[in-house]
Amino acid sequence: MRPATRAVHAGRPPHEPDEPLNVPITMASTYVAGGEREYGRYANPSWTAFEETLGDLEGGRCLAFASGLAAVATVLDLVGHGETVVAPRHAYNGSLMQLADLEARGRVRALLVDIADTDAVVAACADAALVVIESPTNPAMEVAEIATIADAAHAAGARVVVDNTFATPLLQRPLDLGADLVLHSVTKYLAGHSDVVMGALVTRDDELHAVLKGRRDLIGAIPGAFEAWLALRGMRTLGVRVERAQANATELAKRLGEHAAVHEVRYPGFGGMISIVLADAEAADRLTASTSLWVHATSLGGVESTFERRRRWRSEPTTIPEGLVRLSVGIEDVEDLWDDLASALATA
Repeated sequence: MRPATRAVHAGRPPHEPDEPLNVPITMASTYVAGGEREYGRYANPSWTAFEETLGDLEGGRCLAFASGLAAVATVLDLVGHGETVVAPRHAYNGSLMQLADLEARGRVRALLVDIADTDAVVAACADAALVVIESPTNPAMEVAEIATIADAAHAAGARVVVDNTFATPLLQRPLDLGADLVLHSVTKYLAGHSDVVMGALVTRDDELHAVLKGRRDLIGAIPGAFEAWLALRGMRTLGVRVERAQANATELAKRLGEHAAVHEVRYPGFGGMISIVLADAEAADRLTASTSLWVHATSLGGVESTFERRRRWRSEPTTIPEGLVRLSVGIEDVEDLWDDLASALATA
C-alpha cells in the first residue's frame, strides 16, 4: 500500500465481526501480572496502535514519548560523557537549547554546522558520536544531503538521527537514506490539529530500540493514552493534509517571491513550511500583527495557518535574520490565505 493509504489503515484492529474500526482509549495504570505490559509506564494499547502506524510509515519500530523534546533528550542521553554531537546551526530551538545546556555542564561537546554545506558536515563527522540532522531546518529551511552525511557518520562510528517533523514520512523517509533514528515532534504535522503534545522515535535497529525503550521506562517520559489516541486520529488524515498544505505553500511561495515587501523567500520545494525575510524586525512584527486569518503562534503543522517572527525569542540563533517570519501553511483556501497576507504585507 502507498503511504497515504497506510496512514489510514495501519494500527487498526482486525477486520472481524463486532471489532471496532478504531483502537479504544485504554485508561489504565496497572495490568494483571503475568503478561508483557505489567505497568502503565511500560506499555499501553493506545500507544501501541500509534507506534504501529508511524513505524509502518517510516519503515521501522516506533516509540512514543511525552513530547518531541522528551524524545530529543532520550537520544542525547545515548552520547557518552565528553563525546561530540554534530548538529545544525539552525534547528528547532528547543533541541539547540538542550544541547547547549549539556555542553555548558561539561556533559557533551557540541559542534554546530551549516547542514547544507555537505563537505563541512562530512568533515565534522570525523570526531562525532552522534550526528543530528534536520531537513528542512527550522526556521532557515536548509536541506541536507542525508545519505552522504549518514555514510560519513557511520564511517566514523557515529549514529545519525534525523528530525523529520517538517517533511513527514509522506515526503521523506530518513531510514531509507541511512539514518539510524528518525525523530518527530508529533505535536506538529502528524497529530495535525494543534491539540496534542507528543514525540516519537523510529529505528530499524532492534538493539537500539530496546535501549531507547529502557530509557523511556526509567525516565517515565511517556504519552497519555488520550494523547496517543488523538495523535493517531490526526494521522489518519495526514495524506490529505500534507497534500493540501504543500499545494498552498507552493502557490504562496511563488506569490511571495514576487511581492516588493518580501526580500527573500525560503521554500525547499516541498512541504507546508515557508520562511520569508522582510526589511527588519519592525516590518515583520507589523505583518504578524495585521492579519485576520493567519494566527500569530509559535507552533506549526496544524490545519490552520500560523506564523511568527522567530527572532522574538532571545534564544534563537543570531544568524537568523531579525526580519525572518516562519509560515506554517494550513489547509484553508489558498486565495483567502493570500488575500490576508497581501493586505498585511501592504501594512508591513
